[in-house]
Amino acid sequence: MNSNALFHEFPVLKSDHLILREIEDCHLEELYEIYSNDNVFEYCGIIPKHKKDTVLTMIGHFKRDYLKKSRVKWGMFPAQQSERLVGIIEAFEFNQRVNMATIGYFLAEAHWGKGFASEAVQMVVRFLMEEVNVNRIQAEVMPKNEPSKQVLRKNGFTLEGTLRQAALWSGKGIVDLEIYGLLQEDYQNRQTR
Repeated sequence: MNSNALFHEFPVLKSDHLILREIEDCHLEELYEIYSNDNVFEYCGIIPKHKKDTVLTMIGHFKRDYLKKSRVKWGMFPAQQSERLVGIIEAFEFNQRVNMATIGYFLAEAHWGKGFASEAVQMVVRFLMEEVNVNRIQAEVMPKNEPSKQVLRKNGFTLEGTLRQAALWSGKGIVDLEIYGLLQEDYQNRQTR
């Protein structure tokens, strides 16, 4: 795993439609819109935040986690509105021994169904596979979260199984989780098609 590609400086990822970059204090309003919406976190292990001060503190935690080399949390910004935060995608649980990472993502409700999540996952997968050289990327999804599972399948992830009553998620209690995985060999095979 090339940790330098992750943590030397914050990685900015760009496509024709989307820019993934660091979330800053100036994005508080959009971030609050995401974190205060109960619908956004219906299938996440995150408790919605209904105080702006709490969300502002979280922005500092994003930076702290990055500097500790434990998590990269990108804001999703449409290329044509590069100051409008529409979602978050993150890579975390970097395991050097088995050369893997976990990803997670969520969008402001107003931007559901517009393809942002699929494109952001594609961008992060490309970065992690080609620049960071991870061998495995995984994502944990609650079984009822069909839109998230569709995003993963579209990007080549395979359902590997269900962990029954295996995780304690904030606000949800003990939950089942489906594990989706993508290996470097799967990614390479998709690139040659």
